[in-house]
Amino acid sequence: MDQRLLSRTFVELADNLVADFDLMDFLCLLTDRCVGMLGVSAAGVLLADRDGELRLMAASSEQVRVLELFQLQNDEGPCLESFRTGAPVSVPDVTTEIHRWPRFAAQAHRSGFAAVQALPMRLRDEVVGALNLFRSDAGPFDPAGTLIAQALADVATISLLQQRTTHRSTLLNEQLQTALSSRILIEQAKGKLAERLDIDMEQAFSALRAYARAHNRRLSDLARTFIDGTEPLNGLIV
Repeated sequence: MDQRLLSRTFVELADNLVADFDLMDFLCLLTDRCVGMLGVSAAGVLLADRDGELRLMAASSEQVRVLELFQLQNDEGPCLESFRTGAPVSVPDVTTEIHRWPRFAAQAHRSGFAAVQALPMRLRDEVVGALNLFRSDAGPFDPAGTLIAQALADVATISLLQQRTTHRSTLLNEQLQTALSSRILIEQAKGKLAERLDIDMEQAFSALRAYARAHNRRLSDLARTFIDGTEPLNGLIV
């Protein structure tokens, strides 16, 4: 494992939350670094909205995005269980869990994922979501990697909550609701760009995110202007 990248990731996650930070990019950073450092195939983040319902906020690939949505729609799976119990859930082989989560286990196998690990995003007794790791090969998760993944989830959670005091929950819910609206805009922009350039949704998202970072733009703002036609995305690299 790249120790310098690990250290930089902790610093970025702890220091990323400022007055006008981009929550979507923050969560994408978390999933990207999990995939890059922990030897997993994909990662996703689910966060609770103002009503306590889990919503998909970030996914490192289109396959895991679809699987996470399937899990939410069918109300079963390790990620939901981790959020509800506040405890890690490790599944070395999804095919052995058909009795436990019949729909999720079958869909995960069809999607090419053989092992899943869900880690709660929590601060003391407050659980705000779950960080989910997916592997294409079956087998137990590395204990050292699990400790690092949970630490990343904890630091991300602290970053999300660090500026909240007595009104912390209300402010967090408002921020998450804004992020949910942003997610819809980003999905629409991905679809429009994918159709325009004849590329897949994952490539479209990578291109949008890279353009936003290169031009110091918020993902949601860029998506909105691209959808309404006021942002031509000149110099976009796919």
